[in-house]
Amino acid sequence: MKKPNIVILGAGYGGMIAATRLTKELGHNEVNITLVNKHDYHYQTTWLHEPAAGTLSAEKTRMDIKSVLDFNRIKFIKDIVVEIKREEKKVVLENNELEYDYLIVGLGSEPETFGVPGVHEFAFSKWTVNGARQVKDHIEYMFAKYNNTEEASRDELLTFIVAGAGFTGIEFIGELSERVPELCNRYDIPREKVKMYVIEAAPTALPGFDPELVEYAMNLLESRGVEFKINCPIKEVTETGVLLASGDEIKSETVVWATGVRGSSIIEKSGFEAMRGRIKVDPDLRAPGHEDIFIIGDCALLINEEINRPYPPTAQIAMQMADTCAHNIKLLIKGGGSLKTFKPDIKGTVASLGGKQAIGVVGSRKLFGTSANFMKKMIDNRYLFLLGGPALVLKKGKNPF
Repeated sequence: MKKPNIVILGAGYGGMIAATRLTKELGHNEVNITLVNKHDYHYQTTWLHEPAAGTLSAEKTRMDIKSVLDFNRIKFIKDIVVEIKREEKKVVLENNELEYDYLIVGLGSEPETFGVPGVHEFAFSKWTVNGARQVKDHIEYMFAKYNNTEEASRDELLTFIVAGAGFTGIEFIGELSERVPELCNRYDIPREKVKMYVIEAAPTALPGFDPELVEYAMNLLESRGVEFKINCPIKEVTETGVLLASGDEIKSETVVWATGVRGSSIIEKSGFEAMRGRIKVDPDLRAPGHEDIFIIGDCALLINEEINRPYPPTAQIAMQMADTCAHNIKLLIKGGGSLKTFKPDIKGTVASLGGKQAIGVVGSRKLFGTSANFMKKMIDNRYLFLLGGPALVLKKGKNPF
């Protein structure tokens, strides 16, 4: 009897957890599992604001896939996904083609520009390991260049703009604002010369977050020199800075784009009905009309019925989706009951603010400062534990104290 082929696209939070769960749910003699990823390493997307600001080594955020997954149980292919041919049950890669019986799509996200011109050309928008390295190196170059350039262009060198006051933008500016004094000292620059802006089109920073926590975060960051421009859409990113909808211009040589994400463009290219690269999945996480295709993570659109809005594409939800997905594929292969309906179990949400500061909600409890920072690091370590047990926590985990 032919063993079913399970193909997993993407080694992000969802793909990695799906792979580990499937190897536990199904025996090697029952299925063939193939994981496809464009890198031979997995990285923690939710940590990237730290290496981007230079407060954590980029190497700390990444791990070789072979060091986490059992390659005796899983076939790994390093390649780039080009298209999913749904009718033929095939995945087209740049250098290969795979047939599947069950497909898990966890291709992650791409930056959402909302149609603003100049983002790809003039802003830093790639939240990857190499993208974080590029931002860090650029920031340090701006400081190094400041005392070695003409007077007329000095202000732009030390003006840093973050587009977007969601989690990514706030966490990045938190790390950068914490690091600025060290950079000023190293490069012999007066602290007051550095300007940091967070520009947000919505009427509040951290939209949807608890207002008391938002106020705490903004007050803390403002005390470090961050200036917020809220309810202030960006009209265009240019070579010399940003043009605001108000008509004002802020000159800067560093614009970091953190306004949010969309699903993978492969989703639309493959003919799925989608909204901003995200498929509105069935309750069991399958793509509508497809009994063999599961969508998880940033490519999945799931509506929170209580507020009639999509759940945010978080690592926490991606991991839970992966768990449900693996369980449902086991049922389809082995039989034995109806598929599990996915419902997120939001255990808490915590945002770091740099240093030992953070804000968050765990259950019904609000956390501020060092207690929130402790919880943030414990959440980060919990993922490592779920993925690779205590050994991975010891190797890659964060000290919560």
